[in-house]
Amino acid sequence: MYKTIMISSYIAVQGLFVRALKNGKIAVKVGDKEFVGTPVESYSK
Repeated sequence: MYKTIMISSYIAVQGLFVRALKNGKIAVKVGDKEFVGTPVESYSK
């Protein structure tokens, strides 16, 4: 499943979900790199 995370105020990364961390952040994988950040809430009407 693809997830979007915010690494900083202006940088977002979208990749394959790897794992959820205890501090509320999640890890995603893009190619051979792994990024950790705050998940972006999904929008629904």
